Amino acid sequence: MDINLADFYARLGTIVLILALGFFLGKIKWINTATNKQLVNLLLMVFMPAALFSAFPSEYSDASLQMFFAGLLGGVVVLFALMIVAKIVFNKWWYKGEVGYQSQFALIFNNATFLGYPIIAHTFGEVGIIPYCGFIIAFNLALFSYGVWLFERKISWRLVKSTLLNPNIIAVLLGMGCFLLNLALPAAIDEAVGFVGSATTPISLICIGFMLSSAKLSKLVKKWRLLITAAIQLILGPTITYFLLSWLQFPQEVIVVCTLIQALPTATSLGLFAAKYGGDEVGASELVTISTLLSIVTLPIMISVLLI
Repeated sequence: MDINLADFYARLGTIVLILALGFFLGKIKWINTATNKQLVNLLLMVFMPAALFSAFPSEYSDASLQMFFAGLLGGVVVLFALMIVAKIVFNKWWYKGEVGYQSQFALIFNNATFLGYPIIAHTFGEVGIIPYCGFIIAFNLALFSYGVWLFERKISWRLVKSTLLNPNIIAVLLGMGCFLLNLALPAAIDEAVGFVGSATTPISLICIGFMLSSAKLSKLVKKWRLLITAAIQLILGPTITYFLLSWLQFPQEVIVVCTLIQALPTATSLGLFAAKYGGDEVGASELVTISTLLSIVTLPIMISVLLI
């Protein structure tokens, strides 16, 4: 499996431009806080589920099924390991309060959906998409359960119920069911779902850009704690992933896909979740921005060291 760095940089440039659009719309007051929260709800409840459902292959095969479950198991192993490491690294003595929990989120959850899917799809095609679809189930179950808990910090029946009934989880399970049963939606419905899902990336980035419009970007470089957090996330995450999955002798496709995902910037969901669940929106958005910019330097290094 070959890594296409040119495709990554092209997509990263696109992301920066859309972030800048959201930033500009926030500065000229065309988007306000109320509008942003409505967009966030639509993203988490409508657009993202459509994108996740559309990610599954349309044709079934035994080899694809085996690779799918290898990706699922790899996701479980990697995410569980990173949860433990994040709790140790970003402990309450060094990272107090909201900063600590959001830093843990940043290490565990990378941009697997908004950036990971298009890069893997265009770089590896179906060879990479099959294990990716398995990984994304573990990712989203963790994201909408443990990820939410990192902001609310309590276990309740409401959290369990909202996790099981979350449209994103339901979309993943439905997509997996259609894949396993080799079922195809009518062409009109399939195309409509695809169109809705394709809106996920631009709208999410516009929302993040808006959140950044209230931050003082000139002071980002002085926020050493955020810089350290982003560096840890971009270096430690893929390193742990590569050596852990290699030690457990996972298929090469799973090792490459999971390592590449963990080398990507932290998930834009960090800013979206901060907006929805009462976190530090500005701090979360600043961390997403720093991680995205820093990944321009760290990604080719991590790929060269670990995967090439």
